[in-house]
Amino acid sequence: MTKEFGIGMIGYKFMGKAHSHAYRDLPMFFPQVARPVMRAICGRDAEGVAQAARQFGWESFETDWRKLLERDDIDLIDINAPSDAHKDIALAAAAAGKHVFCEKPLALTLADSREMLQAVEAAGVKHMVGFNYRFAPAVQLAKKLVEDGRLGQIYHFRAWFLQDWIVDPEFPLVWRLQKEIAGSGSHGDLGAHLIDLAHFLVGDMQEVIGMSETFIKERPVPSSMTGLSAKGSKDAPKGPVTVDDATLFLTRFANGALGSFEATRFAPGHRCTNSFEINGSKGSVKFDFERMNELQVYFTDDAEDVQGFRRVLATDPAHAYAEAWWPPGHTIGYEHTFIHETVELMQALAEDRQPVPNFHDGVKCQQVLEAVDLSIEQRRWVRIEEL
Repeated sequence: MTKEFGIGMIGYKFMGKAHSHAYRDLPMFFPQVARPVMRAICGRDAEGVAQAARQFGWESFETDWRKLLERDDIDLIDINAPSDAHKDIALAAAAAGKHVFCEKPLALTLADSREMLQAVEAAGVKHMVGFNYRFAPAVQLAKKLVEDGRLGQIYHFRAWFLQDWIVDPEFPLVWRLQKEIAGSGSHGDLGAHLIDLAHFLVGDMQEVIGMSETFIKERPVPSSMTGLSAKGSKDAPKGPVTVDDATLFLTRFANGALGSFEATRFAPGHRCTNSFEINGSKGSVKFDFERMNELQVYFTDDAEDVQGFRRVLATDPAHAYAEAWWPPGHTIGYEHTFIHETVELMQALAEDRQPVPNFHDGVKCQQVLEAVDLSIEQRRWVRIEEL
């Protein structure tokens, strides 16, 4: 009989919908995996969370997340509330003996993320951090090519995450633009994904140097906000933007490879250009999430007259997770990265092991984020081990 685990989820907007969709679809396409049971969803607005519970398919709802911790039918707490809430909820969930799945970034600070890791380890519960882009089949293929040595010695990793949703200076001051809630701007929101992909594909970093800029210093206070959208008026009072609009940094990896990173929300025409390129002694790969089913692959040992990047459509049974979906060539989308992430989470719970990526990976990412911040503040190279 398939194992079941009761889920209590805190947050019901952008990430809440993505996680709910994953929990609902997983049993249909991965019936062999332990089944998530959607016990309760939680949010502060009773009307909003009640509507979300009906729409997303949750059995019940709460307006106080602490009540989820008291329920015996809930095994795992899913945290996708704003970043400033992650720490308190995770610490309380661990103390209550609940497994914890937390969206990235893990916390507002490195110290807080380390405290969260210490708490879940002391409690002996399972823990996972939400780096969903690892779970695109094309990214999994890139990982396999690196691990199998088919790209040879890795020389370069370059990555860029470009968006444009706040280019308009009249776009409201949403919570993602407030440091006390979000922790940082494009750096912690977008750059965190790039950092995790670099750790996943290439390895640990040794040192970094960076720069950042906030282009629009003030924005109208919003009247309402949902996910990445918000409403406001030009006549509304303005508040300060306290996070970065763009951050760039360089790194040297422990294996000798060099890396460059760019995260910005000020790149008109780029909706979600989450991309990386890896260059090695035997070949290269290129990935762009806006074409998430494709991996561009180049091998130096191809015959000279046919050398060049080839387009690999990562939808065949040979590719990770593809057997569960459609016939080859029938592509999948953004939401499927969350389903694959949930496959790893449910398998780990059933097998009594830690899922990957977990809070260790979240702490390691936070360490790089703060090393870059320190580098920007002090205008120097910063070694990761300093933090």
